[in-house]
Amino acid sequence: MLGNLRDKLAKTRLAFKRRLDGLVKSGKPREEILEELAEALILADVGVAATEKSIAAVRAATLKTDGFEAVCDALKTDLAARLGRETPGLRLDASPAVVMAVGVNGGGKTTSLAKLARRFKNEGRTVGLAAADTFRAAAQEQLAVWGRRLDCPVIQGRPGADPASVAFDAVQYAKAHRLDLLLVDTAGRIHTNANLMQELDKIRRVIGRELPGAPHETLLVLDASIGQNALVQAREFLKVSGLTGIMLAKLDGTAKGGIVVAIADELGLPIKLVGTGEGEEDLLDFSAVEFVDALFA
Repeated sequence: MLGNLRDKLAKTRLAFKRRLDGLVKSGKPREEILEELAEALILADVGVAATEKSIAAVRAATLKTDGFEAVCDALKTDLAARLGRETPGLRLDASPAVVMAVGVNGGGKTTSLAKLARRFKNEGRTVGLAAADTFRAAAQEQLAVWGRRLDCPVIQGRPGADPASVAFDAVQYAKAHRLDLLLVDTAGRIHTNANLMQELDKIRRVIGRELPGAPHETLLVLDASIGQNALVQAREFLKVSGLTGIMLAKLDGTAKGGIVVAIADELGLPIKLVGTGEGEEDLLDFSAVEFVDALFA
């Protein structure tokens, strides 16, 4: 993962690295280095709260040294700890296992699910796609195109149908055809609209009623390029939709990759997958240690 992630994280990494390289050559005392590191973290969208905690931890860990390398090592250790050194993988032991994707419009849900479907197909698993976004015909068509490309069945309803009814039909199909996995795409939700958010809970309840324990994963798909706005969205979605993890899309196109730290630190929600491009194969399991190593590489 590391080599790929180093390249894909280029915008965030280069912006952060410029600041680090400048500090290496500056010969500044520890407190000035810490102040500039804090600024670099905030510019990378780590956020004020997480940055303050990281800098305090680094200060405490380097009381007996004034060297830049010691400060840098302490920061790497702290960031990896905030991200969670052991990121849990997807819980897909059930058959069929159900993965539900939620998020706002334009966040990358459909493309991310298609990448996930491709991965599972390559592992030899049978995969179905549920087009539970019935409000936009284009959304269903987009998923149908991916289904044809990946040779996966796509269960969809008529435009304007109850999304929960599509989820119901999809679960019945998955059970009848003994699919290994069912990936459920949902309509983009405005996270401040209570009625729309409650509809997600209805979909989850219907799935759980027909398949006890499901959905086994409810992933919030966030667009990494929107930075702190992604954290605002995560806070609201976490209240109602039983999230089990984050799938972070478009990490390759932003200088705000530090938002990963802010989300993990504030919400305690694991980053499980990261999207690193437009290609079908551009989906990586998240590793905290490798993310931090790539950031400092």
